[in-house]
Amino acid sequence: MSKLDEKIALYKEKMREIEPNFDEQLLEKITKSLGPSIYRKDSETVSCSSKSELERVRNNFLKMKLGLDKSDEELDKAIGEVCEKMGSSNRNKYRALFYYFLVKHFKKDSLYI
Repeated sequence: MSKLDEKIALYKEKMREIEPNFDEQLLEKITKSLGPSIYRKDSETVSCSSKSELERVRNNFLKMKLGLDKSDEELDKAIGEVCEKMGSSNRNKYRALFYYFLVKHFKKDSLYI
């Protein structure tokens, strides 16, 4: 099993704990799009307590990658909802899962299919 396959298996396992009925192919494609960042502990996860981290998610992922032109307040609200969904006690908010929930929230699945 390749390192990528191991990461995808881990993310699927963690996703089942949060949302049992998810689109496995979409999660795989989002994971692959993250490239080498999934292999570094620091960049593999999203810290909901870090304002600068959440700004990066908003600016680099939601605005640039997904091409959203919504207000910062609306984007920040969606990010906050994902933080809640993944759980405040969950220390490993994996970026692939985090981005999956944002893609689904904004109905941007088509960018990955």
